[in-house]
Amino acid sequence: QLQASGGGLVQAGGSLRLSCQASGLRFSMHNMGWFRQGPGKEREFVAAIRWSGGSTYYTDSVKGRFTISRDNAKNTAYLQMNSLKPDDTAVYYCAADWSLTVVATTPREYDYWGQGTLVTVSS
Repeated sequence: QLQASGGGLVQAGGSLRLSCQASGLRFSMHNMGWFRQGPGKEREFVAAIRWSGGSTYYTDSVKGRFTISRDNAKNTAYLQMNSLKPDDTAVYYCAADWSLTVVATTPREYDYWGQGTLVTVSS
C-alpha cells in the first residue's frame, strides 16, 4: 500500500528526492513518516509530517538539509534530501500512521510500511 522510490547512488553534497505513493488507504487521514536503517544499525526516525501538512518534524542530524512534504491530492509524500553525507547511507522507508493527533517518531506507532529504497552516498 506504500511504494517508496527515488533512491540511488549520489556523491557527498548531492541531492535526492524520495517519493512514497500510497494506495488503498485514506492517505489524507494518515500522518506520514520517513525512517532509515543503515548497515548494522537499528531503524531510526528521519522525518514526519502531519496528515494536514501543517506540521513537520525532523531528527537533529537532518535538520536544515532534509524537507518532508506531501500532496494529498496525489496520495504522495516526499523527502527532499540535500547536502547528503556518507552517514546518510541507508535504506529509507516511508510509513503511515492513522492518527489525527500526535505525530509519532517511533516505528512501532506506524501502521503501514513501504518496501524501502536504498540511498548510497559516496565520499
